Amino acid sequence: MRAKISRVIMKMCGWKYIGAIPEVKKAVVIAVPHTSNWDFVWGKLAFLSHNIPTTVLMKKEMFVFPFNYILKSWGVMPVDRSKKGNMTDQLAKEFASRDSLYLSLAPEASRSLRPEWKRGFYFIALKANVPIYLAEIDYEEKTLSCGEAFYPTGNVDEDMLKIKSKYLNCKPKYPENFSTGL
Repeated sequence: MRAKISRVIMKMCGWKYIGAIPEVKKAVVIAVPHTSNWDFVWGKLAFLSHNIPTTVLMKKEMFVFPFNYILKSWGVMPVDRSKKGNMTDQLAKEFASRDSLYLSLAPEASRSLRPEWKRGFYFIALKANVPIYLAEIDYEEKTLSCGEAFYPTGNVDEDMLKIKSKYLNCKPKYPENFSTGL
């Protein structure tokens, strides 16, 4: 039922999901570009429309009543950014403990202009031994795609160049807030 409702909402708003859906049960999905809160909404609807249960991370401060119930039902995992610890290890363990997990992250880590992307998604995928799907949202065409699977090699600098080059021509909601840093 959620899938059908999500497809109807997307269609009513002129959005569509294009391309294939992931063929594996576990993956890190990077959502690029991330210049608006709407990126989360359209991305979540796109995945729900294909029965792909994604998990996203969000700062714990957003988990206030009544939004905490909505966010948890949408697969949002609260993160306490004030605690010291290795989030990469924690999330790799989360992958190991589940039969299926699509962890969706925005490497820009902000809706503001940030040419240097966070690399945590890369190390999570490497440590969990899962692919990275290069998802993209296109505001010009109103399309979303999960993109291709990228398997990290361990050469982070070379791999980040390949990943970022995939997004050189993307169409964000606010182009002035997006950069690959290339």
